[in-house]
Amino acid sequence: MYLNGIGTATPPTRYTKADCWEALQRSQWYRRLDSRAIALAKVILLGDNGIEARRLALSRLEECFDIDPETLHGRFVTHAPQLAAQAGWQALAAARHGARDIDAVVVSTCTGYLCPGLSGYVIERLGLRSDIQALDLVGQGCAAALPNMRLARALLDAGECAHVLSICVEVSSAAMYLDNDPGVLVSACLFGDGAGAAVLSVRPTAGQRSIRWHDSESLIDVEHRDALRFEQRSGMLRNILTRQVPTLAAERAQRVLGRVLQRSDLQPSQLSAWIMHAGGRDVLLALQQRLELTAQELRYSAEMLREYGNLSSAFVYFVLQAALADGAPAGWWWLSSFGAGFSCHGALLQVS
Repeated sequence: MYLNGIGTATPPTRYTKADCWEALQRSQWYRRLDSRAIALAKVILLGDNGIEARRLALSRLEECFDIDPETLHGRFVTHAPQLAAQAGWQALAAARHGARDIDAVVVSTCTGYLCPGLSGYVIERLGLRSDIQALDLVGQGCAAALPNMRLARALLDAGECAHVLSICVEVSSAAMYLDNDPGVLVSACLFGDGAGAAVLSVRPTAGQRSIRWHDSESLIDVEHRDALRFEQRSGMLRNILTRQVPTLAAERAQRVLGRVLQRSDLQPSQLSAWIMHAGGRDVLLALQQRLELTAQELRYSAEMLREYGNLSSAFVYFVLQAALADGAPAGWWWLSSFGAGFSCHGALLQVS
């Protein structure tokens, strides 16, 4: 399988940490939250947390504090199809393919629910064929990009498709929730809205960099399912985020990496680019320490986190796009995502 085109999309409005803090102070929630919660939010939004800005699907930042099931669902219905289609168009253009070339579309999300699923909206907006295979994946959280691509690979390997469009879209502002729990507050200050897409094909596109999927591995650690997940409360999604997450992510990422490198008879030093889901600043630091990497080696993840926040499942598409735009050296690249479950996935890419 070859990754022949990468596309990304975000809402147009950029909000800084300072913007968010000022909006919180003006909101009704500033009076509802207790003093410890307000102090924590201030530290996160005015301190160094690895994030400078986010893109949110809001016409005014004050809308972020309109937290009720109907408003949040409406936000998802309005913006998820739009962002998914925008990223899909970019991926098609980068891969030099038309919409009619696509044989299957796989769409992942965890921040909202539609029936029929998002894939139908993507088919409509992109003008994909009516006989296309359309598959919707839900509930995989930040980790979803790699399971999405592994499903695409299965379709390609089975000979059922020549080109698959992979899309991950998250409207995190449609999963907004606030209370005094530290994990809830961190989540509210961490996530942004966006979509990523890739055209996955049996052959590379001539005249551009070749990105071949060489091997992959997954790890689902159900023992730690409750460390990171969504729960339903009052008809809304409430994020459970615990202090264990950075350690869990780093340990599982190391195990998945080790398994794949061992099969390929490679050492970490032979990898020329790291395409990692960041999660947050503390997660990125834990990955750096556990994998014995330098800040320079994780710069693409850090740069995307700083500018966009945690984009959940869409994040690794942004990191991969940044590495390609920067002309990262050819060779072996490592692509990894992790999240709810507790799950971790990795893929070894051969780039030339």
